[in-house]
Amino acid sequence: MNSKPAGTLWPGGYGRIVLSAVDSTLSEAARIAPELGGPTWIMAHEQTAARGRRGRAWVMPKGNFAATLVLPLADNPGQAALRSFVVSLALHEAFVAATGRAAAFALKWPNDVLLNGGKVAGILLETISTGVRMSHLAIGIGVNLAAAPDVAEVEAGAVRPVAVASDLGVRIDPVDFLDLLAASFARFEDQFSQYGFAPIRTAWLAHAARLGEKITARTVQDEHVGTFRDVDETGQLVLETQAGRVTIPAGDVYF
Repeated sequence: MNSKPAGTLWPGGYGRIVLSAVDSTLSEAARIAPELGGPTWIMAHEQTAARGRRGRAWVMPKGNFAATLVLPLADNPGQAALRSFVVSLALHEAFVAATGRAAAFALKWPNDVLLNGGKVAGILLETISTGVRMSHLAIGIGVNLAAAPDVAEVEAGAVRPVAVASDLGVRIDPVDFLDLLAASFARFEDQFSQYGFAPIRTAWLAHAARLGEKITARTVQDEHVGTFRDVDETGQLVLETQAGRVTIPAGDVYF
C-alpha cells in the first residue's frame, strides 16, 4: 500500500496502478485499456522508452513523475482534446498544494506547465482504438519533480527545463504527487462534465503564461508572431498579428 499525503483521498471511480518500471506508461495504457473497467491512472517509477509530442524523446531522471490517465472515450475527439486544459489545471492545483508557491506556476498553451518561466511538466494526448472504434483517451503526463533534463536534450528554442526540487527546494515523492493530481483532476473533470469547457477555459486563462504579450506560434506549415489575446471556446490559440486575428488549433508556442 502506498502512503498518501495527509488529507488526500483517492477519488472514487478511478483505478490506480503503480509500476516499478515500464517502457512507457502510454504504451502500457494502449496494451491494457480493453481490460480496464473505468478511468485508471498508470504510474511508473522508471520509463525506458518514454516519448513526448510529435515522437520526441522524453527524458526521465530518477525521482521524476510519469503517469498516464486512461479515460473511456464517450465524447467526440474534439471535446476529448479539451482534456489537456483539464489536466493542466489539475497539475497547477497539485503543484500549489505540494509546494505552497502559487505565483511560481503558469500554464503554457497548449499543454505545458511552467515553473519560474521554465518547463516543469508536459502533457501528451493519444487515442486508443479497440477494433475499428476509438475506445479510450490516454493522457500522458511527465513532471520534473527531482531533476530536469539537460538543455542539450530538448528541442532548440524550447523553454528551458526546470525541476521542482532545484528551483523551489521542495522534494515531492512521485506517488504522493499522483494522489494529489488524481484528486485535483477528478474535481475539474466533474466540472467539465457538468458545465462544459467555459469554466475550465476561464480558470485556465487566469493562470496563462504570457497572456497579452508577444509570442511565436509554429504549426506544421506556418509561423505566426503576435500578441496572445485569448483561447477560444474550442481551445484554439488566438493571436493578434499585423495581418489581423489568427486562430491556431494546434502548434508549438515560443517566447
